[in-house]
Amino acid sequence: MERTAQINRTTKETNIDLSLNIDGSGKCEIESGNGFFDHMLNLFSSHSRIDMYLKCAGDTEVDFHHSAEDIGIVLGTALKKALSNKAGIKRYGSIILPMDEALILCAVDLSGRSGLFYDVETKATVISDDSCEGKSLVGNFDTELVEEFLSAFVRNAEITLHIKKLAGKNTHHIIEGVFKAFARAVKDSIKIDPTLNGGIPSSKGIL
Repeated sequence: MERTAQINRTTKETNIDLSLNIDGSGKCEIESGNGFFDHMLNLFSSHSRIDMYLKCAGDTEVDFHHSAEDIGIVLGTALKKALSNKAGIKRYGSIILPMDEALILCAVDLSGRSGLFYDVETKATVISDDSCEGKSLVGNFDTELVEEFLSAFVRNAEITLHIKKLAGKNTHHIIEGVFKAFARAVKDSIKIDPTLNGGIPSSKGIL
């Protein structure tokens, strides 16, 4: 059975179209409305081997917050839909991933219980615009939106996710490491375990 999902979600803040194939090869077309976030979602698709088409038209004239959060909602919902009852999956995935000087720990449990435990500090960037002074930015991307995206993702996918920065100074490297580690852990957790013979990987018989 194909493990795919298609979702359109429209609000007064965003209009998002998404199609997802979790048994893909990492092909993607991404238009999030932010170049840096496009790059991160491309990395997620490539390293998870999830095929993904995503187009988001959001109120970026306000800022990118609504788009980042709503993309997380849609991606999380799509993953849950594609996994269906989670029959035969490995369930768990984890990695300690290096990205140059950055080192990121990530662990995923497709548990049916949502929980994000995010311990990733990035360095603040002081700029002249008083409205943004003290924020951590990569280009025009506010790095606190990584946690907002992941929070929305795990809430709607109903997964447990731990991400911790073990080392790192360069903000771009740290966030890139987060997305690559997340992708690799997800890749492992959604794999089919042939020893389960289609069973549910839980002593309760349900996830």
